[in-house]
Amino acid sequence: MTDRYCVFGHPVAHSKSPAIHAAFAEQTGEAIAYTAIEAPLDDFAGAWRRFVAEGGRGANVTVPFKEEAFRLCDTLSQRARRAGAVNTLILGGNGQTYGDTTDGVGLVRDLKRHGVSLAGARVLVLGAGGAVRGVLEPLLAEAPGSLLVANRTAEKAERLAADFDDLGEIAGGGFDAVAGPFDLVINGTSASLAGDLPPLPDGLFAKVATAYDMMYGADPTVFLRWAAERGARPVDGLGMLVEQAAESFFQWRGKRPDTAPVLARLREAL
Repeated sequence: MTDRYCVFGHPVAHSKSPAIHAAFAEQTGEAIAYTAIEAPLDDFAGAWRRFVAEGGRGANVTVPFKEEAFRLCDTLSQRARRAGAVNTLILGGNGQTYGDTTDGVGLVRDLKRHGVSLAGARVLVLGAGGAVRGVLEPLLAEAPGSLLVANRTAEKAERLAADFDDLGEIAGGGFDAVAGPFDLVINGTSASLAGDLPPLPDGLFAKVATAYDMMYGADPTVFLRWAAERGARPVDGLGMLVEQAAESFFQWRGKRPDTAPVLARLREAL
């Protein structure tokens, strides 16, 4: 019997998740069908219920429904509670909905794949929205030496840092308060989508540093080009996408796929 999964979004036609999970299923021998569903903006919960009634077993959730997914869950993982958002839904045997977020796990695994050591590192995270909130707990679990969240609105970054300060050395502030050097700078803002760049000082990067953009594309983002010009090693977020998908697949099927060949195929297709 083929089990049904999907990704919910609005819009969602551009999603690479169906191709990623089809590759995972082929690799692991799991009988699943994975599709993309554009849920109505005013009835995400209804779309999930209809999918379950039609035999759905689980789903990924992308923009703009991660907070709504969080609210509809009967049970939440610890990291989902911290993030206040869910990107992975699992239908339990008792008919209840379990929610998790795999974005932060995906980011940390991709960083490690690129040889980035987080323990003791000086880390700067740009942005204070949902994308950043979803990755802070896994980042802090790696025991960086310090983690600064910087945002255009300093108060928002300060509040976000306060929500996680029991987990490690974290602070928040405005872009004007940023002073390097940092070993790792992660762009979690949406500026790359508009071809924009946060206002950042030139002395941002340590001698050996990595610049990571959660966005990706056929060409490097403005942030990654700017970082490379200043000596940082640029890494985009395509690997994070594949790694978070692999964690969702593991949650659903109990099998951990090999992400390397899937990532290589996606990279080539870009």
